[in-house]
Amino acid sequence: MGLIKEFKEFAVKGNVMDMAVGVIIGGAFGKIVSSLVDDVLMPLVGMITGNIDFTTLAYKIGEGEEAAVLKYGNFIQNTVDFIIVAFCIFMMLKGINKLNRKKEEPAPEPEAPKGPTQEELLAEIRDLLKNK
Repeated sequence: MGLIKEFKEFAVKGNVMDMAVGVIIGGAFGKIVSSLVDDVLMPLVGMITGNIDFTTLAYKIGEGEEAAVLKYGNFIQNTVDFIIVAFCIFMMLKGINKLNRKKEEPAPEPEAPKGPTQEELLAEIRDLLKNK
């Protein structure tokens, strides 16, 4: 029973739930970015490069059925996809960090009350003691 209780405590902790939500949102975010790359950016890049469809670019080594096909177009597509996803995540984290810094800014220190400083008070006490 101890193992089940430990697992329940682990699974219900806030950090695990936050991570699960992050994974789900990350998966959906990945689909959005992949669509951005596949449906918007790569056609533009293809148009600039003479309507080349990167996903069909391949190099065939050998002849017949035993030929090896290097699909470097898919590699280019996935590399661009990765760069865009990494950039989007970087910008999102940069924005989150900026918001967190604003929250963590300490409040301005209250102004010290107008009056004698500690040294001045000590000097007065000393002078009073000398006079007695």
